Formats: sequence, C-alpha cells, structure tokens
Amino acid sequence: MLADLYFGNPDWKVFLLCIVITAFFGGSLILSNASLAHKISVKQAFILISSVWLSLSLISALPFKLSAMDLSFTDSFFEAMSGITTTGSTVITGLDTAPPGILLWRAILQWLGGIGIIIMAMSVLPFLNVGGMQIFRTELSESEKVLPRTAQLASSIGLIYLFLTLMCIIAYMMSGMQTFDALAHALTTISTGGFSTYDSSFAHYENMSTEIVAIIFMVAGGLPFVLYLKAAQGNIRPMFTDTQVQGFIGMLIASITATSIYLVINNIMTPGDAVLHSAFNIISLVTGTGFANYDYGQWGGFVVALFFMLMVVGGCAGSTSCGIKIFRFQVFYAVAKVQVQKLIYPNGVFIANYNGRPIASDVPMSVMSFLFLYALSFAMLAIALSFVGLDFITAMSGAVTSISNVGPGLGEIIGPSGTFQSLPDSAKWILSFGMLIGRLEIFTVLVMLSPHFWKS
Repeated sequence: MLADLYFGNPDWKVFLLCIVITAFFGGSLILSNASLAHKISVKQAFILISSVWLSLSLISALPFKLSAMDLSFTDSFFEAMSGITTTGSTVITGLDTAPPGILLWRAILQWLGGIGIIIMAMSVLPFLNVGGMQIFRTELSESEKVLPRTAQLASSIGLIYLFLTLMCIIAYMMSGMQTFDALAHALTTISTGGFSTYDSSFAHYENMSTEIVAIIFMVAGGLPFVLYLKAAQGNIRPMFTDTQVQGFIGMLIASITATSIYLVINNIMTPGDAVLHSAFNIISLVTGTGFANYDYGQWGGFVVALFFMLMVVGGCAGSTSCGIKIFRFQVFYAVAKVQVQKLIYPNGVFIANYNGRPIASDVPMSVMSFLFLYALSFAMLAIALSFVGLDFITAMSGAVTSISNVGPGLGEIIGPSGTFQSLPDSAKWILSFGMLIGRLEIFTVLVMLSPHFWKS
C-alpha cells in the first residue's frame, strides 16, 4: 500500500481493503483463541501446517484479484501459491509496467515463505519424522542449549535472515540496481524465490556485478541456517565441515565445470561468459530460485538434460531452497554403500554414517519412502498435466518445477523466457497442488489423504 501511495498508483486502495479484510478474519481468530491453552497433537500439527500454507495462499491472492492487473481467481491463487511456496512460476506478463505495489507484494510473499519454511524445517518437521528430517534433531538440540525455546530459536534465525536480506539489498544497490529493484530482488534472492520486477528477469540488467551478487546470495539462501546460527555463536567450523554443505558446493562446482566445458567446446560461448552464465543458471536451479539471465533451453540436449536433473536435487535441508535436498541423496548413498559391502563381506559389520554419526535405524526407511513418494507424485503430476492438454516437455518440466519449487520449466511455453499464463486453468490448479506438496515435503500433505489419519 505504501509503495503504491509513494509512486502515485491508485491500487493503494486495493491493499487498504485487503488490510481490513485480513485484519478482520485474523483478528477474530486471535481474539477467539486468546484465552485458550493449546496442546497440539501430531495429527493436529499435520493439519495445521497444510491449512496455514493453504489459507495464506488464499488470503494472499486477494491483491492480485482486486488490483488493476485484473487477474482471474485461478491466476491470482496460482501467483500467490507460487509466491508463498517460493516457487517463482508466474502467470503475469508485462512486469516492466506492473504496479509497484504488486511487484513488492510478490517479493514480500516469497520472503515470508522463505523464513516460514526455515522455521518449519527446524522446529516442526524433524519431530514429525517427515522424510528423514529427524536426522537433524541432534543439531537442533545443540542449538537449544543456548536457545532453549522454539520461539527464541525462530527469532534468532529471523534476525540472521533479516541481516542477510539487508546485506543483499546493499550489495545490489552497489552493483547499480535502483533502490526499489534492489529491495524487491533481495527479498526474492535470499528466499530463493525468483520473482523479478522484469519479464526478462536478470537478462534485463546485462550487468556482471549484479549477477555475481545474485550468485553469492542464492548460495547463501541454499545453506542450512542452523549453521549461520552456530557461526554467530562463534562456532564457524561446521560451515566448512558439514557433510551436506560439502556435497552441495561439490555438486555446484562439478555441474558448472561440465556445463562450461560443453558450452566452450560447442562454440556457444567464450570461456568467461560460459562460466558466468553456467554458474548463475545452475545455482538458480539447484537452489530453486528460478532467476534466469539466458534462455538455457537453447544450449543443447546435454544442458537441458543436466538442468532437468538439477531441478530435482535441490539445496540443503534447513535452508530456503527446495527439491529433494542433498542430505537425502547422501543418506541413500551411505545405505547403498553398506549394502554393497555386506554383499562382498557377508559376515562383516558395517554401519551407515552421516556427518560423522551413525544413522538412526528409522531414517533410511523414511528417506526411501520420501524418494518413492516424490517419484510417484512427479509421475502423477506429469500424467495429469498431459491429460489436460500439455505437450510432453511442458508436462514433464512443469511437474518437476512445481514439486521441486524451482520456477521456470523447460521448452518454449514455460521455459526461462516464457510464463505459465497461457496454460489452461486446470493445469494451473494441478501445478498449484504440486507446489504445495513440494514445499511441505510431500508427506505432510499426503498423510491427510489416508482414511486412517482421520480415525480417532
């Protein structure tokens, strides 16, 4: 509202109306529950997480629906869901001339969604045993020796998140961005969301220093925030010795190197441009940010195949990034390695380790179940998108980009130079569901589809 008032856009009235509506319903819920002492069961926690993300998306769609953009309800909900889940897929065209309030609202949604998923990943999912996240209980317990309450943990992480955002704003401004663009892009960079204020995303700037700033802070958003907390307390060593961080950085270096060599060998780019463009787009995809400075769909079959796989992998658990997460692949590798060793030495005793500690007996099964459900959900989403009329590459990349919360897909329609605006409404609802289950680690939503869940 303040942004529209400052720039003289009449849409400030829309945001004022949305403030009144939100305050009425939110205030009613607060007042009606203020005197109650709540004890939430595991079942209620699952319901709470899903209902919070769903209700946030519904209420966040109001400004899109009521603004001068004149979006349909489907498009408004899709944009809001994409924002709050930090996916970055968009149905809006003409961002270069869009109202400043809407541009800032999109950025704020992603920023709030980013801090929301960090807090949930650190304080809720490990204790619900979702997808192997229980492996991080020990790390949380260590933090809670200094910060004994979840609220204190959340506030400390929030301060670190805010500090990184402010640093990103300053860095963007120093690289030549205007203040408004620097603010909007910083909110969507540190949250690894990817909404931009221009249709052409970072290709609009053609500025190497701006892209380097984005690379640095996308990587920062893809690292576990619990390690930032430990570093702030004086223990910086885990930032370099953590198995997940080492795997994350190693994968980025290997992917950037392979892509750069491919682009140079095939005379697509000079070595300098190949490294910069490869690094920017690979880091953007792996962290699930979704910024683009080049149409990488034109780089050839090897790059398209590699980028498709990188969409699935994702960043670190406890970060703002999305996808399957590095630690699950590492647990999978550790378990597979033990199985191979047992085949070679049947009488040997081998223990799967992660981060220098034995993996608890329930973690491998939880991780395997997550990987199976991820693959099954991806297949079902792709089939559903094909059923409503999408071509093969659009359906496949749309399914993976929604469940991995990446943003752009592949192909001419939803690729880095396209949008999701031309897709049928049915496809947008399917993709919205994919974004929700992907952001909430699949189990959190799908567990409620079981009839046993609702039995007392």
